[in-house]
This record gives sequence, structure tokens and C-alpha cells, in this order.
Amino acid sequence: MTGRQKKYISLLLKILVFALATWYIVVKVSDRSNIEKFKTLIAGLEQHSVVWTLILIVVLMLVNWLLEVVKWRYLASKLEHMSFWKAFQSVFCGLTWAIFTPNRIGEYGGRVLFLQPQHRAKGAVAMGVGLFAQLVLTSVAGSLSIAWFICKFLSTPLTVQFGVWLLAIIYAGGFVILYFNVKWIDLLVGKIKFLTRIKPFFEVLEHYSMRELSIVLLNSLARFVIFTSQYIILMKLTLPELPLLSMILMIFILFFVQAALPTLDIFDFSVRSFVASNLYSYITTQEIAVMAIVSCIWFVNLILPAIFGSIFVFKINFFGDTNS
Repeated sequence: MTGRQKKYISLLLKILVFALATWYIVVKVSDRSNIEKFKTLIAGLEQHSVVWTLILIVVLMLVNWLLEVVKWRYLASKLEHMSFWKAFQSVFCGLTWAIFTPNRIGEYGGRVLFLQPQHRAKGAVAMGVGLFAQLVLTSVAGSLSIAWFICKFLSTPLTVQFGVWLLAIIYAGGFVILYFNVKWIDLLVGKIKFLTRIKPFFEVLEHYSMRELSIVLLNSLARFVIFTSQYIILMKLTLPELPLLSMILMIFILFFVQAALPTLDIFDFSVRSFVASNLYSYITTQEIAVMAIVSCIWFVNLILPAIFGSIFVFKINFFGDTNS
């Protein structure tokens, strides 16, 4: 293609992504059910407390995504130097792409298109390391919390309880071992004949040391603590009678189920609300309040960043250096 053709195609793609993101955001912001859930959440609460709590939730969201910017820049440094501002734009642009793609797969495209063309495939693999670190924490906390839930709320004999805990520990341990030996994935790809053509893209996994993987995992742990804190803050404000330990462990189960179920962000809030309301029905009758909390956090953590990220869609150069 000529330079002019590439320019026009790039512009059309940007407009398409921006239009899809705008449509989705407008639909969700104007959805009366979401508005009613928010009204339910703040009903009967002091306005002063609500305002400061929501400000805190938004601040935590910003800290959360800034940590992700730091992590993405750190992972991508194996491929090319990336300024903090460029990493910032790519992360928020990725969030805009993610909201209308299955299982948020568009987040990969939104980010790696800020890399040089020759680094984009390896960049997707590097980004996968960061997502895997987050998944390790979700899987460890979630599997152990599910074992606790089964033993506490379901009538199961001791032998079954022992088996459940054993499976949970093996499952959690497997994720930790695989994470710190992520280079095994590169070896596995090399042994599968029809994947040999893409093996060069996975070679970046060989370059992450145990120390570097630990740093990425600690960053992910900080983000995990922030996710959890957002739920705790809203739940203690609206449902102060909930026992703290049960509340936290059920949050971990919610994260686990949310990560395990393939979904589209356009339906994600419905899945989260359904799972949360059924899960928390074991410790509270305020299911509507629980659904409202989940919807509020979903909006703050995904929709607000996607709105902000939409302005960076036009910074992408699909066919070359974004700085050119």
C-alpha cells in the first residue's frame, strides 16, 4: 500500500474503534438500571460520606492503573525503551479497546500498537506475563477461598473437605510454579510442530529472571490489594454488619469466577452482579445493595478509564512508529 492509503486506513480504523467505544459508553452511562443501582447504593447514607467514599474509590482506581502502567513499561523494556507517558497512553487506550472485545482481548491490540511494528508480537507475549501474574494471585486467593466456602457453607463430610483443600492447594501451587518457570511455555511452543513459526515471539519469556518476575508479581499484588480495598470500603459503608473475613474471602471468589468465565465487557457487569448477589446471599439479605456495589466498582474501574483512554485512540499508528 502507498503511504496515503495506509494513512486513510489507519484513520478509518481509529474512527471505528472510537465510535464503538463511544457507543458502548453512552449505552452504559444512560442505562436506567445502572442509575437505579447507584441510587440504591447511596440511599439512606450521609451525602458527605458518600462523596468522600466515591472520591477515594476513584483515587484507588487511578493508583491501580498507574501501577499497571509501571508494570507494562517494565515488561516492555525487554523490547524497547518506552517513556512513562507513552506507556500511560497505551494502557488507557487498551482499556478503551477492551470494552467491546471478548474477554478483553482488545486490550492487547490497544497496547502493543504503541510499540514498534517489529516488537508488537513479542509485546503481546510480554503483556501476557503481566496478566498471568495477576491471574496467579486471583487463582491462589480464589481457589483457597472456594475451599473455605465449601467447608463453611455446604454440608460436606470431613473426607470431602480434606480433598477440596488438597485440590485447592495443588491448584494454587501449580500456578505459582508455572509463573516462576514461565519460560517453559517457550519450550512447549517449540515442541509443538504447528506452533514453531511463532516460537520466536515467545523467546522474550527467556529473558525474565526470577527477580524480575518477583517484581512483576509484587506490583500485581499491590493492584490486587487495591481491587479488594475498593470492595471492602463500599461494603463497610453500605453493609457494615457483614463479617470482615467472610466479606473478603467472598470478594476473592468473585474475582476468581470473573476471571474464569469468558465474557464480553458489555455483559461483564451483569455477570459480576449475578455472581455476587448469589454468593453474598449466604451472609446478607441485601442482595440489591451487593449488586449496586459491584456495578459501581465496575463503572469506576472500567468505564471511566475507557472514557479517558478513548482520546488516545487517535495516537495509534497502525503501520509504523506512533511517534512519527
